[in-house]
Amino acid sequence: MNLTLLLILPLAFSLLLLIVKGLKQVRTVALVSAVAQLGLSLFLVYQFLQERVGSSSAFLFEQNYTWYNALNIRYHVGVDGISLAMILLTAFVVLAGVLVSWKQEKLHKEFFFLLLFLSLGAYGFFISLDLFTMFFFLEVAVIPKFLLIGIWGSGKKEYSALKLALMLMAGSALVFVGLSGLYFNTSINGMHSFDLVEISKQNISPALQNLFFPFAFIGFGIFTALFPFHTWVPDGHSSAPTAASMFLAGISMKLGGYGCLRVATYLMPDAAEHYSTIIIILSCIAILYGAFATMMQTDLKYINAYSSVSHCGFVLLGIGMLTKTSINGAVLQMVSHGLMTALFFAVIGMIYERTHTRQVAQLGGLLKVMPFISSVFVIAGLCSLGLPGLSGFVAEMTVFMGSWQRAGAFYHTATIVACASIVVTAVYILRAVGSVINGPLKIPETSSPLLWGGVGGGADAGWNEKTAAVLLLVGILLMGLVPFWFTDLINPGTEMLMQKIGLVK
Repeated sequence: MNLTLLLILPLAFSLLLLIVKGLKQVRTVALVSAVAQLGLSLFLVYQFLQERVGSSSAFLFEQNYTWYNALNIRYHVGVDGISLAMILLTAFVVLAGVLVSWKQEKLHKEFFFLLLFLSLGAYGFFISLDLFTMFFFLEVAVIPKFLLIGIWGSGKKEYSALKLALMLMAGSALVFVGLSGLYFNTSINGMHSFDLVEISKQNISPALQNLFFPFAFIGFGIFTALFPFHTWVPDGHSSAPTAASMFLAGISMKLGGYGCLRVATYLMPDAAEHYSTIIIILSCIAILYGAFATMMQTDLKYINAYSSVSHCGFVLLGIGMLTKTSINGAVLQMVSHGLMTALFFAVIGMIYERTHTRQVAQLGGLLKVMPFISSVFVIAGLCSLGLPGLSGFVAEMTVFMGSWQRAGAFYHTATIVACASIVVTAVYILRAVGSVINGPLKIPETSSPLLWGGVGGGADAGWNEKTAAVLLLVGILLMGLVPFWFTDLINPGTEMLMQKIGLVK
């Protein structure tokens, strides 16, 4: 399997978009590209499972070529179960995002071009085994976000786009310092190297690890809403168009979690242990702060944005606990949150398109006119609060169980504190969902004429919106009902991390 196809596919279709003319042709090209990405990702998983049997390699389908010989920068790519999980998540969200944006007419060619280009950056980041190449694709994924919010956003879109770009670029700068520290303190065949596999074999002193770990972890952490560097999340999500919000929360925030795990923790395990207490404290603050801040929100997008701060705290908590089960839970939470929050933003976009408001107080009784949209809204909310049978329950419970396995009063206390957020989450989710879909029908004067027809008036989801919602629901239900297939996929990658960390528990 040639992993470069994952890069060629979105790049080729995005360039094709610049050639075709007409809204229909642009939509078709974008949809074909998204479907092809999902098909290729599923085939990649199938091939991976076949090749992994009897293989002793940590990464499969490796390609390793010289890119810039003077600095020993290489195009080195490969995948394990963890990166495959992120690739699958990306493919699901890309297809759902294209479908939800089907009616996009403003600068439609440029809009879909940026969506596909964003997927290119994500795929490149997840398959990279050279730190410079990984950093390159991390930056590729930043600029489209700025443009999508600044051009197609709403509200304070210019402010939000600039804040997001500056915060993420600051995170990138910190990441580059950490990567440079690793580069200049490794010597492979007499040369410095960015190669992740080779660096993992080096014996980097604990003092150097302690010096460069904060740069890498905080830098990547900014991407995944590490407290107190999370402030770009609510503004960025609230101003972004629907598909961009789905990409930001569903994919982009996972770049940070993956980087914290794959780069900072894996390559600097002594420092990860040294700073684990701080990571756990910041994670617990993010979990509780995000949950209580969400209770105070009245805008549906802000509710989902602040809840993302809380849910991403579970990712960092799982990494900080440094047990195999907790790290498994962190990966599960990344995928679960990506699917769930993408679905939430998609449904919020559908509601806003019809009512022209996101204020909870102005909405009510939508179940009467939007039965499908309302039902999906309920399922997304139940997944967020961790209902058994859905992906949120599996992911959060795995994090909690892995966290409790870490012996010590501090770790057990942190686990209890994190568990307490479930109650707060239930309060704001049930209150928001109940207010929006139940009770007497409230139709703002600015609403689309479709709503005034009441039941049967055409206000419910169209074919494209239903397809996008069902696609994400399938992922949520598969993880929630048959999680073993997913844990079997990521277990070898987690075991490799634990062997490096030396804290198998």
